[in-house]
Amino acid sequence: MMKSYAVVTLACLAVAAESFILTSGPSHASCNVDWTFSMKCSDIEAAIVKQIGIWKDTSGCPTSGEKCLYKLLSSSATQIKATRTTREKHYVDDLTFTLTQEASMCKVHGFSTSETWYAVLDFGTNYCNLFNLLDGAGLVKTAGYSETTSDKICTQYSKRDCAVH
Repeated sequence: MMKSYAVVTLACLAVAAESFILTSGPSHASCNVDWTFSMKCSDIEAAIVKQIGIWKDTSGCPTSGEKCLYKLLSSSATQIKATRTTREKHYVDDLTFTLTQEASMCKVHGFSTSETWYAVLDFGTNYCNLFNLLDGAGLVKTAGYSETTSDKICTQYSKRDCAVH
């Protein structure tokens, strides 16, 4: 009897935890974000690729922080693929920027996801992986800049602290 009760209790807790994660955000540490710029996508692509190169080693964060250890995997007029390794624990996150030119506007969809299969919460790290590149390149201060994301599609977006990450 006690064994059955324990099994039912564990099953209920598992369902409740999964339900909480699914209703509060992605079930795996990741982030989807959309940006709009009043610029040509070729200029956006060049700026992001340049910033990845600047932050390829630990010189961007010699003793702490996370504005470093980016690696460019591929780049084209419509897509940039990169990784970022966390400074302290060396977790690797995969980054993809998809660029679409619409008249004088460039629409950019950013996606970052943890390669660590068991990662669920990240305190906004996947968001910061993407945002820090745009910020470092000065793109967030350009005319026509806008951003759309939320906790529902970006793990712990509201807990982000990109000055740290």
